[in-house]
Amino acid sequence: MSSRQPKLLAGALALTLALVTGCASAASTESAAPAQTRVFAADNGDVSIPVTPKRVVATGYAVPVLIEAGAPLVGISSWKRGLAMMTPEDLKTYESLEKIAGETAAETNYEAVAQAKPDLIVIGVPKPALGDIDLDRLKSIAPVVAIGPTTPDAWRDLSRRQSDAAGRLGDFDTAKNAYDQKAAALKKKYQDALSGMKFGHVGAYGDVAEGTFQREFGGSWGTNIAQDLGVTYYGEVKSKGGNARDVSEYPSIEELPQSFGEADAITYTVDPDGTVSEQVQYVLDSKLWRNLPAVKAGQAYPLRYTEAATYGSALKTLDAIDQALAPVLDR
Repeated sequence: MSSRQPKLLAGALALTLALVTGCASAASTESAAPAQTRVFAADNGDVSIPVTPKRVVATGYAVPVLIEAGAPLVGISSWKRGLAMMTPEDLKTYESLEKIAGETAAETNYEAVAQAKPDLIVIGVPKPALGDIDLDRLKSIAPVVAIGPTTPDAWRDLSRRQSDAAGRLGDFDTAKNAYDQKAAALKKKYQDALSGMKFGHVGAYGDVAEGTFQREFGGSWGTNIAQDLGVTYYGEVKSKGGNARDVSEYPSIEELPQSFGEADAITYTVDPDGTVSEQVQYVLDSKLWRNLPAVKAGQAYPLRYTEAATYGSALKTLDAIDQALAPVLDR
């Protein structure tokens, strides 16, 4: 071997090492590059969030929405009120996820949120409840977007915005399209039977001790999905109180005739299993109820799944309304 060959081999080896080192350095720099972000308009202002979140924490109304949308959830608040409306698959997902908060905003476990290492936190509680949350502490963990409910029927826009924040609009659109198609078919089915009929609705949040019942108007929990089938709820609240109180009020039981006297039919909220709550049973047991024209005519109908707040769960509500209103088709 000539004296030049060791020098050539050494030079080639050095060049190879330099190329490998350079590639590794470039790969390291690439992997360490920050994720792409965008500005998202939330209830708490404009927030810079990841374009494609990888680890999401959700609370409140965002929980069922983001479970349905298949978001990469790493922690959620409990959401017992919606369990009966979840599919078996979604319920399994719900049960498997770390619970970083209870049923109320004040029950947020900040240490659990931090341990989940989220890159996005979606808070789905009403604006007044934000006062029970230490937003600055959450912001120190990850970007926080608050997207909370207003009037009950606003769940449509609310769920879209929450899905958008989590980068799951495609899944949201799929669920919405399925709902829209079913609602349109049922609206056509009931179009003639419901024409000209005026409905009233008894909600589940009266106060028996105070002697009151809940009347829900159009746009409320018990009415908004039925409206998509063409049900018309007449009247409006006497005095708007903001959010749900813009579309529901709490008269005394003595006001039943005044409240529902013009109704051709009345719907009322029952639990998901069909049982009647104490608050609603209080109304049904009243002599004033039995003397209402709609009740005398046999046109009082129980509605299940009235608190659906996602397009997936609202499919169950459509089925329940179809089942409840079936007798109207025979009249």
